[in-house]
Amino acid sequence: MNFVDQLNAAKAVLQEQTRLSVRALGRQLQLDGDDLDEIVEELVDAQQVARLDGKVLVWGGAPSNEAPSPPTPSGEGLGVRGIKDYTPKHLADKILASRSAMEGEKKQVTVLFCDVAGSMDLAEALGPEAWHQTLNQFFEVLTSAIHEFEGTVNQYTGDGIMALFGAPIAAEDHARRACMAALAIQEKLAALRNKVETEHGEQFAARIGINSGEVVVGKIGDDLRMDYTAQGQVVGIAARLEALASANGILLSAYTANHVSGYFDLASQGEKNIKGLKQPLEVFQLGSSQTETTRFDVSRRQGLTKFIGREADMATLQAALAQAQAGNGQVVGVVAEAGTGKSRLCYEFLETCRAQGMNVIEGHALSHGRNIPFLPMLQVFKAYYGITEEDDDRTAREKVAGRLIMLDAKFKDFLPVQFEFFGIADPDSPPLQIAPEAKQRQLINVLRQIVQGADPNIGNIIAYIEDLHWLDDGSEVFLEEWVDALAGTNSFLLVNFRPEYRAEWMQKTYYRQIPLAPLSAEEVQEMLVALLGPEPSVSGLADIIFKRTGGNPFFCEEVVKSLQESGVLEGQAGQYVLTGKATELDIPASVHAVLAARIDRLSDDEKGLLQTAAIIGRVFSHVLLAEVSDLTDAELDRSLAALKAGEFIFQRSHGLGEAYIFKHGLTQEVALGSQLSDKLKATHARVAQALEGLNQDKLDETAPLIAHHWEQAGE
Repeated sequence: MNFVDQLNAAKAVLQEQTRLSVRALGRQLQLDGDDLDEIVEELVDAQQVARLDGKVLVWGGAPSNEAPSPPTPSGEGLGVRGIKDYTPKHLADKILASRSAMEGEKKQVTVLFCDVAGSMDLAEALGPEAWHQTLNQFFEVLTSAIHEFEGTVNQYTGDGIMALFGAPIAAEDHARRACMAALAIQEKLAALRNKVETEHGEQFAARIGINSGEVVVGKIGDDLRMDYTAQGQVVGIAARLEALASANGILLSAYTANHVSGYFDLASQGEKNIKGLKQPLEVFQLGSSQTETTRFDVSRRQGLTKFIGREADMATLQAALAQAQAGNGQVVGVVAEAGTGKSRLCYEFLETCRAQGMNVIEGHALSHGRNIPFLPMLQVFKAYYGITEEDDDRTAREKVAGRLIMLDAKFKDFLPVQFEFFGIADPDSPPLQIAPEAKQRQLINVLRQIVQGADPNIGNIIAYIEDLHWLDDGSEVFLEEWVDALAGTNSFLLVNFRPEYRAEWMQKTYYRQIPLAPLSAEEVQEMLVALLGPEPSVSGLADIIFKRTGGNPFFCEEVVKSLQESGVLEGQAGQYVLTGKATELDIPASVHAVLAARIDRLSDDEKGLLQTAAIIGRVFSHVLLAEVSDLTDAELDRSLAALKAGEFIFQRSHGLGEAYIFKHGLTQEVALGSQLSDKLKATHARVAQALEGLNQDKLDETAPLIAHHWEQAGE
């Protein structure tokens, strides 16, 4: 058992027996020495669910394996429920749909621990009934905040929880989601703190620890119970940080801080000695967040690399804009996989528009924003009305009313619904109690009038909506109406998205699409030379990075950043010096997260086939894949077609006939690295056997490859 399993077993034993000597606990758990001392320290000092009476442990926590269920509206029904009972249906469906793909995989995740500071003293002060009710409200806040950002409550720790982000629901921004959930927890607990202080005169505080890294995901049952095994002490570090956190504090490891730097205010707390780690670990206090910050925003603040190689794409955008200005409204979609440069191209184009005095309004869909209705549309229309973060509700209402009535006097009757949409409702003029469909019609009516250029004070609108693949359902409806309203106007709409996004409005004759191709080898070389600098020691590094990343600009930048953080590169952008060996380039955590999340969104058949192909090699033949795969011919063809359409693989000719190649080696490595050793060995053995059967007439030629697979199979 790992540390967390041992700790939960100790809680279960102690809770059942109430009092137990330390030695007896050690016998039951088959622990002694430092391992037993560590468990006792965690129970008594860190989580404060037990106390020592001489050499006897006395239980003082809440039930260790389950959370008390939140009370019903009537206050009745307190008891114990399973994980599935309190998980929102849409999350439960997602988890169960991905269950087969999640059995036995390595996953990059972020772990969050949260508990009540000083819980034993507080429980004694409040008494059993009040403490039970307080814990119910506490757990209700925790689960609400965690589910809001698609995290999963994995374990209860007596007076707290362990939650995971990034598994079983894949998320490339799992660390950011965990941090936002932590901030939401502390904010939502304000009412409970006030209640405990008012009614009992006691201080109620929660403390949170967060860490990121790799875990092994085990089987997910129909009740949503998950078996996770920590690797690299990922879970243990998060638990230790929780114990180190101050009352109402949130501590992050350096690993998590590296993921979320630029999205939050982080304050280093220096290096701390963490039990189980040989070296001290730098920890950070989590501060406020920039909730609408995109990855490109962070890159822009840190300094953009040289803009290279998009002349033809810029010309296409300029031609479409000219058509819109001539009265033929245009929609342009820039499509490419993550990191290819969609946001950068759109940014550079919009900067030229702003430089010419054009009116540009923007909205950004966020991966964690799908549960926030109309998020990008609210951003766009706040920009249209000139509403800023500094405006109070009254100022915002005045801005909306002024522009809307000037647009059309009849819209005065629509103001209450508009105010409600922006969350700035006038308490003196609440919206009429009309059906949601009627409210939506009012909002769409205003949208169409705005898009069709009837406002003489703002002129033609250039609108930009980023990352449509993360669009919420409500915004999808607005976008469809927006595109429909564009025909025959002077308006221009620019959007970008990843290849998996599809929409009916793309059939419009005034829609054009720019499939953003990867930069050429020469263009990437130019970008990397500008980024690395002229120092002779880095002269060959650009070629190594290009081969490693397949020329993806974001991946290139992240590899350089990773080399700097590891000390292989010293200096700053444009002036780096190579001080170590860069022949073996690790996959940066940010790149791994993007690729792993994309792979996880595949169907079970597609993902399994990609993992099998990764074991075969960068290049693999159709006939060999068919021999090794468990899919039928029809399933194999469908899955290969989907992988080609998603540009995970490309088709190419080969000596054995039809064959394929991974688009770049990083995708193969991530698909390969997610699999456990038993599965890898079994598949390598099947590949070796298949190669022998397919190459009976030329075994001498293929002997090295066959030997490689048998060696990897452990035979």
